[in-house]
Amino acid sequence: MFSFFSPQAIHFGRGQSRQTAALARAFGKSVLVVHGATAARADWLLQSCKAASLTVKTESCQTEPSLPDIEAALSRLADYRPDVVIAVGGGSVIDFAKALAALLPNPRPPLNYLEGVGGGQPLETAPIPMIALPTTAGTGAEVTKNAVISVPEHAVKVSLRDPRMVPQIAIVDPDLMQAAPKSIVLAAGLDAITQVIEPYLSVKSNPMTDALCLAAIPVGLRVLRDLVEKDRPQAWDGMAWVSTCGGLALANAGLGAVHGFAGVIGGKTNAPHGEICGALLPAVLNSHLGKAKPETEIYRRIQWVQGVIDAHFADGKAGAGIPALARWSKGQGLRGVADMGLPQRDHSDVADAAAKASSMKGNPFSLSKEDLLEILKAAQ
Repeated sequence: MFSFFSPQAIHFGRGQSRQTAALARAFGKSVLVVHGATAARADWLLQSCKAASLTVKTESCQTEPSLPDIEAALSRLADYRPDVVIAVGGGSVIDFAKALAALLPNPRPPLNYLEGVGGGQPLETAPIPMIALPTTAGTGAEVTKNAVISVPEHAVKVSLRDPRMVPQIAIVDPDLMQAAPKSIVLAAGLDAITQVIEPYLSVKSNPMTDALCLAAIPVGLRVLRDLVEKDRPQAWDGMAWVSTCGGLALANAGLGAVHGFAGVIGGKTNAPHGEICGALLPAVLNSHLGKAKPETEIYRRIQWVQGVIDAHFADGKAGAGIPALARWSKGQGLRGVADMGLPQRDHSDVADAAAKASSMKGNPFSLSKEDLLEILKAAQ
């Protein structure tokens, strides 16, 4: 028995973004467009919305969403209730937009609805409908039911979560993604791969998420080199699809230890989420390999994942792929957690906080404090 949440429609492929204004028009006449730090990258969307006789207001997401930034935006938008919210940007922009779409119709202060550090109360009113256009191939935020928000006061990242926060429409157009800086491409690609591996290994996996992950994991690992090293269009098409599969999978099967750590480390260091995931993935997979007992289902799954990594990063040499992936990632510029700003003296506190993270509930093994510290040491 399982449930599966997804957008009402996913429009995938190059050129699909050209129908955004027409799709928005079906929700009404007023639009809130949320874009990234470079407003000019959204000019095409603003012009098409105005050509469709839509009333448009804009909000900019300069960095990863924080509670103070969201509170400030809600204050600016206090007298505006758009018929639809459109997000065009990376995962941070989409999460910022999802938070605004969810919180604008709801009466309580945002902290009341946040997991962990807040009240964790359910939304009383349904979010404003939303259209999401990702410009990176990584987070899958265009199809997920949560928004990750940093709370500086507590030095942590937590989620605002509700099944109704899944955007009504996701438009995944690789034409919007190409030409991003290499560091962003690397982090996003590793995030996308992590987000199809962790749901496949999650204790909450189901036949729908398994089908997505089994199809996407080999594609993500196959195209990662061409994406980062050569910026090939076909690699972008592949990773965009992997990212969307990962979003659908994690929204329905949860994640694991990589993401259990990532929210805590991100809150302490402000390092990019995907980079944190990329640094942790090999260490967590090695931890799983050390705990999995032969002839169990989780052993079979981990061995299959290891075999796919071996095939694409170690020419099929058994057991060599995970360390080879870690070496390649570092060679492409991926930092370890120490270089991201996490000193060893903080490892104990990070381990304690990560053990309580919601993502850890999906991890296939119970991890002791010693296990968690070993993962952090290996990810340095």
